[in-house]
Amino acid sequence: MQQQGLKVSGSGITVEVWFRSTEPAGSKSTEPDVTLTTIPQGALVGALRVTGNYTDRRGQTIKPGVYTLRYSDYPVNGDHQGVAPQRDFLLLVPAGNDSDPSSTPNFDALVAMSKKASGTPHPAVLSCWKSDEGTKPGLSQSGDTDWVVNGMLGKDMISVIVVGTFSS
Repeated sequence: MQQQGLKVSGSGITVEVWFRSTEPAGSKSTEPDVTLTTIPQGALVGALRVTGNYTDRRGQTIKPGVYTLRYSDYPVNGDHQGVAPQRDFLLLVPAGNDSDPSSTPNFDALVAMSKKASGTPHPAVLSCWKSDEGTKPGLSQSGDTDWVVNGMLGKDMISVIVVGTFSS
């Protein structure tokens, strides 16, 4: 992980995010609407620490603690229409339950791991994407309600919505 993380504080909660200093290696994805095409399913891309009750992209409460961030894209099964313009997401896994940083769990295994973070039948998720050229590291606002952490993942900039929920 990078030595310096990015910290966001507000409403009595602090969220810290660290990305890997090198991008995980993998084959190029040919899936539609995926922006992080070289990151393999299930790869570890970072870590997240929260100091108070936090909500993920779905509005699920995530307890204070440390979580790993693993990459996945949501399935095209009709259940996720309109949740984001891209399919890239990071799934939170309690760090104490994620002992092998080099593993790349398949979709079903990763979802099962992430359900331990949410405590619900759905994984804990944060929307992410490969940033546009010119995006600067730090915090930025996207739309009316979303706050985005922009940071380097290896040589590429990645953007992750850390504050904001999706509603249909």
